[in-house]
Amino acid sequence: MSEEFEIKNKVASSGLVNFDITDLVPKGVRKGIDLKDFLYMEMILKEKDFREKVAAINCDEYADSYVYIYNSADAIVPLWAYFLITAKITDVTKKVIFGSREDLEVILMHNAIQTHDFDELKGKRVLVKGCSDKEIPENAYIELVEQLKPVVKSLMFGEACSNVPIFKN
Repeated sequence: MSEEFEIKNKVASSGLVNFDITDLVPKGVRKGIDLKDFLYMEMILKEKDFREKVAAINCDEYADSYVYIYNSADAIVPLWAYFLITAKITDVTKKVIFGSREDLEVILMHNAIQTHDFDELKGKRVLVKGCSDKEIPENAYIELVEQLKPVVKSLMFGEACSNVPIFKN
């Protein structure tokens, strides 16, 4: 085949580095604990009953998991209740937060982005992958730009065949 008809991969030779943010998503099981299950009639916190239910938690059920504690009941729960549950399971979990599953994902991605070493991207042209099979919190993309802006030569978003330029240094 002559050189004039040779197929060239312009993306591969462009020096563009693909960055998939899903690689930063911490691996592990996510589990929720609903405080209503610890309340009398799912409405009232009786300290003695609450403490008994917390003591009965099987910590193995939460081993190596990311846990979010939430309250789906229309009940006022004192802060020390969250302390008790957290103290019970924190030795076996990877992380415990108060909030929804979405809140947990935001916090996990924040921690992952803040602790990731982006030095391998220093001075490079970076394309952040746009499509993913995992749900990524929007805030993660904002934090990613904050981390990459002082490091990379240029940043784009999308796919190699159709990307959106974000900035050039």
